[in-house]
Parts: sequence; C-alpha cells; structure tokens
Amino acid sequence: MPGFDSEFTPITRQRLFAGERLRAIRRRAGLGQAAMAARLGISVSYLSQIENDDRPLTSAVLAALARHHPFDLAAIEADQPTRRFAAARAALDDPVFAGSALAADALARIVEQQPAFADRFIALHAAYRRAEERLQMVDEGLESGGGRLPWEEVRDWFHEAGNYVDLLDRGAESLALRLGDGDGALRDALAERGIVVATNDDPATLRRLDRADGRLAISAALPPESRRFMLAHQLAAIAFAEPIAAIAESAALRSAEARRLLAVGLANYAAGALLMPYERFRAAARAFRHDIDRLRLHFSVSFEQACHRLSTLQRPGARGVPMFFCRVDMAGNITKRHSATRLQFARFGGACPLWAVHEAVAIPDRIMTQLVETPDGVRYVSMAKGLVKASGSFARAPRRYAVALGCEAAHARDFVYADAIDVDGSGAATPIGISCRLCPRADCDQRAFPPADRAIAVDPDIRRIVPYRL
Repeated sequence: MPGFDSEFTPITRQRLFAGERLRAIRRRAGLGQAAMAARLGISVSYLSQIENDDRPLTSAVLAALARHHPFDLAAIEADQPTRRFAAARAALDDPVFAGSALAADALARIVEQQPAFADRFIALHAAYRRAEERLQMVDEGLESGGGRLPWEEVRDWFHEAGNYVDLLDRGAESLALRLGDGDGALRDALAERGIVVATNDDPATLRRLDRADGRLAISAALPPESRRFMLAHQLAAIAFAEPIAAIAESAALRSAEARRLLAVGLANYAAGALLMPYERFRAAARAFRHDIDRLRLHFSVSFEQACHRLSTLQRPGARGVPMFFCRVDMAGNITKRHSATRLQFARFGGACPLWAVHEAVAIPDRIMTQLVETPDGVRYVSMAKGLVKASGSFARAPRRYAVALGCEAAHARDFVYADAIDVDGSGAATPIGISCRLCPRADCDQRAFPPADRAIAVDPDIRRIVPYRL
C-alpha cells in the first residue's frame, strides 16, 4: 500500500505518476502552467516535472487538487488510498473544522496507517451533513404545518437522489447518440413510435397528448427551445416508460399523485439529458467556463434549461463543478432548487432577501453577479437572471421569475461570472442566510423574524431597525 513520507513524497512501493492526466485537467480548466502551478502551490518547473512523469504526485499536490478540482480527481485516482485521502481532505475542509487545520503529510499518514479510522471519519462526516439537512427539514416542516404536499415530496426525492438519475441519464445519452441533432430527429423518432406532432393554439395548454389518435399538440405560443423540450419530454416518456414507472413505484412517496408527479419529473429529467447529453455537455461547460448563453446557443436550449442541467452533472467518476441552482418567482418563493454544494436552500418560503436573485426578478434579461457568504464562512459566486415567458395572449399575464446559479468561490476560475468579482476581498461578500428562521446572524437589518432556536429580548425604550435583540 502506498504511503507518504515527511517531505510529501509517496513512499515507493507504488508511487503515483499521473503527468498526462494532470495535464488534461489543467487544459480542461483553460489554465497555463504558471496559473496551474500557482493554484497547486508549487513552482512551474516542479509542475512541469510532474506532467512529464519525472516526479510523482505528492500529498500536498493531491490536497490542492482535492480542494480546487475535486471532481476531476477521479481521473487520477489510481488506488483506494488516493480516493480515501481525497475524501478525507474534502471532509476536513468543512467549516465545522475551521481552526483545526491538518497538514497534508499528517493526513496522508493517517490514511495510510489507519484506513479503517479514516473510512469511519469520512462516513461520520457524511452522516453529520445528512443530519444537518434533516434537522433543517424538520424545522421547516414545523413551520409549514408538518405534512409535505405531493409537490414537496417529489422535490425532496430529487434532492435526496443528488439530482442525478444514472439509469435515465445514460439511457438518454445513448439515445441522443443514435438520433443525432435537431427537431427533425426528435419528430422522426416520435413518428416511429406512432406519434404525430401538431400545433395547439390554446396558450394555456403547453402540451397535450391524444393517446387514441397518437397526436401530440404543442402550444404555438412557446419559443423554439421550449417546443423542442416538449418533443424531448414526450420521446423520453415513451422510450423510458418502464424504468420511469419502476423508479416511481419504488419511491417512498405517500400518494398516487406524488408518484405521478415524480414520473413527470423523471421524464423532464430524461428530456434534459437527451437534449444535453452528459459528456458533451460537461465538456462544453468546462470549455465555455459555464457561460450559460454560450451553452444555450450551442445546445439550442433555454437559459433555464442550461442552468438546470449544470446542477445534474453528478455522475460518479465524471462529476462537473458542483453547482447550486434555483428558480424564484415574483413573490420570492423558491419553485425549483438543488444544490451540489454545501449551500442548502430553505424548503418552505423564500430565500434570504439580501441575495440578488430577488432583485433579478424585477430586471429581466440582465445578468447580476454577487459574492455571498453563508454563516458557516463559505463563500459562493452567484449569478442571477430575470426571465419572462410570454403567455401568447393579451388576456394572460406573462410569467416572470429569476434563475440563479453558483458555485463555491474555490471554483471561481472555472465560472465566467466570477471575472468581475473580487473573490478574495475581505469586505466583498454579502452575508446571507438560508432563511430568517434558520439564520443565526444577530446584526441583519433585513431580518423578517427571529431564528427558531433563539430567544428574543425587547426593550420598550429603544427602537432599532429590527425591534428586538437575539
């Protein structure tokens, strides 16, 4: 079993040489050797030696890769100790361990000499994160009255699945490869399955399938990318009917309506994977530095569809940059949400009012960027854009909402929207919380109500912006 000596060099029974794979990671990130060396904390000449396989990877370099390229690290994970080291390093980077830094060589020795202990530590940290999420669900469930509606059950099912469904994702990727690109390919595939596509003039009905006649009517009011998504949804619902039904039936949902909603959601998931096949989309996202406008044009999808797809890039061994994604309506309600980062959204009600996504709702077609910091000290680069969906009729108001996408500041170099932000500035980040009921900040002027776990003190002789102290 390989280990690590006191000079950060792997002990020699099987040293890890991965120059070509490290070079591929650097190039995918669009970095020159100088920039990559700075990111890894080594000299350019030392990086060159590693890339030419003159030197092995060290624990210090592995630690830096785990921090800056955690989902690329799978490409060079040659053995179980390396995977264990990366997972332990990621766990120790949790803010709960702030102030108790462990040197890379010390961690490497623990991983090598006490693998069972390291595995239990990693599992314990994962259980802690799950418990934190469950506690938040319980607290917000009490606020909402206790029970979850079918819509909320389905939303939480996708969250607990990591917003990634491997069977459907790989099946859609394979189907996309056979079909080729363009609406014509989708229409032909539907025709082969006995479905004829027509136009529906009712702006209130976006899609209607007449099973008896084999006729799919799509609203003429929809923009081209939305009509294309409707075609993909119907094709996915037919092509993957059996796995969708099996997943929905086996899900721990309380009602038939929730299972039907999950089946619709799974068909939508497969449709997104069909229009944006995993490996092609992941590669393009990295090449474009997650520029949504470039991605939407490249794949002929909508801005929201491209954002949502980025949040699903969770395939084991080929993950994308971890992103959070949400959609917020004019009233501040979060109607879609998922996070592959440490940031978690409130399950009921709205998000923190200091978050720019609320302002973006009122300013359509303008991209707003923001650096935010959550109470645990983690910083995120956030992008938000207001969108308007035309109704197709003067008698019906258009739908207005905003979508937000972001990543942890550690990935700022891979996120084009961070270019205009001083990510490292001491006062640059806006302090936000999850929701007022869960936020511990005592000095927030935007607080709507106190946190659920704190008592308040009221002084009738003093009136501050918030009329109580925590």
